Parts: sequence; structure tokens; C-alpha cells
Amino acid sequence: MHLDALVTNTSPSCNLKLGTCNLKPLFHTTASGHRIAYQHQAGEGMGVVFLAGYRSDMESTKAAMLAEHCADQNIPFTRFDYFAHGQSDGDFIDYEIGKALDDTLTVLDDIAVREVILVGSSMGGWLGLLAAIQRPQQVRGFVGVAAAPDFTERLMYKKMLPEQRREIEEKGVLYLHSEYFDNDYPVTLQFIHEARQHLLLDHPIPLSIPIHLLQGQRDEDVPWELALQITEKLVGDDVTVTLIKDGDHRLNRPQDLALLSEAVHRIRTSLRGA
Repeated sequence: MHLDALVTNTSPSCNLKLGTCNLKPLFHTTASGHRIAYQHQAGEGMGVVFLAGYRSDMESTKAAMLAEHCADQNIPFTRFDYFAHGQSDGDFIDYEIGKALDDTLTVLDDIAVREVILVGSSMGGWLGLLAAIQRPQQVRGFVGVAAAPDFTERLMYKKMLPEQRREIEEKGVLYLHSEYFDNDYPVTLQFIHEARQHLLLDHPIPLSIPIHLLQGQRDEDVPWELALQITEKLVGDDVTVTLIKDGDHRLNRPQDLALLSEAVHRIRTSLRGA
């Protein structure tokens, strides 16, 4: 464990009426040598760890809501930025799923509390499932918000136009556009190839923890059927799927955030009573 991992923000500055919960980011140096930015709120009992989506960060609406919810309930809460995301070190062109998974496991090992519920948004849902498999004693429950395991293969590579595939195969990089970002972003062939080491949906997912998947049916990035495919692959039976008919990919409206906090509360309450 690195010494800087022992420093935490134990006194969050939160004003729930104003809808703000502000902490200064801290930094932790990983075994590979890059620094990841994180925030940690102290509390009692089982904690919550938020895993952001692809090209998102720990300042998202969902992360901020969970920070306030956990502060109000005195629940330990941890959020962080992956390699090349937010305030963490790294060039995005070098980003890989494996690097984000290593960052996630580092946060679980060095910063988060002993027992946690993971909340994964989009790509964070993929990372959360992978981390739960690798840290079975620590990860007690999981909430996925538009969880997108295997998105690099199923929702990115397989949907590329023939000319896009030729470009990425020949040049090693393809620049894509997204309505969520101002500038085009790079997707490298290495990113696609490395992600294939972490695919989950081609075989059973060995998790039996309580899981709740929230999925919008008007999500234009992650088809709602993917939530059902995840359910089919999970070996455990304690799986709840909530389909939100008018919900989009972000699921950050007040009613969506209420469903998220309720899902976390339900799982945490059930585990405390087990």
C-alpha cells in the first residue's frame, strides 16, 4: 500500500438543500506509477463505490447524487477517475479496459472500506462486474446503470462501418464523434484488442451477489435488451432488472436518480439484515 492511500477526506462539506457535496480530490499512486484522482467520504458500515462510464468522471450527476445520499446516511462513499479520465494521469489514446480495471482494484484494495456495494454506470457496469468477480469477499452487491459489459466488441467494433474498420486496421486508430463530447475521440486497435481479454457475455458470469440493473428503454447507446442478456449470464438468482420506458442512456433525471438511490438502499438494507 502506498502511503498516500492512507490520507482520506473524512469531513465532507455537504449542503443537501443546495444539492452540493464538495470534496477536494486526493491522489493515489498506483503500482504502475500513474496517479489516480479520488474522493473518499467516511461513514459507518458497508460502503458504496461509484464507477463512472467511458470518458466520464467522478463529477457526474449520478456520482454527486450518491455522494450526497451517502453523506446524509453516514455511509462510506468512494469515487475516482480512471487512467486518462477526469483529473487522473494519462493520455486517453493509451487508455485500455485493463488499465481501468487495475485502477478499480487499486481503489478497492487501498482506499475503499472492507465491504462495499459497487455502482457502475455504462462502462463502469462492465468494470464493476469484473471487479466483483476478482474481489468476492469485498464486493457484496452491485447496481448497474445502463451497464455495458463488452461494449467495445458488441456496441463499438461490430457496429463500425466497413470503411471505419479498414481505417482502424490500417492506421491503428479511428476518431469517433459523440453527442456527449465537444471533440472527436480516439479509439485504437490496441484498445479493441486488449478489451477482448475482459469479455463477459460469452460465458456464465460467476456472481451470486444481489444485483440490480437499471436500464432505459430509450437508450440510444446501450440497447435495453443487454440488461436481460446480463441477467441470463449471471449464475445467481438475486437479480432485479428495472426497465425505464422513457429513460435515456444517462438516467440522470430526478426520478432516475431516485430509483438509483432506492436500489442502493435496498441492497444495502438486505445485506445488513442477512
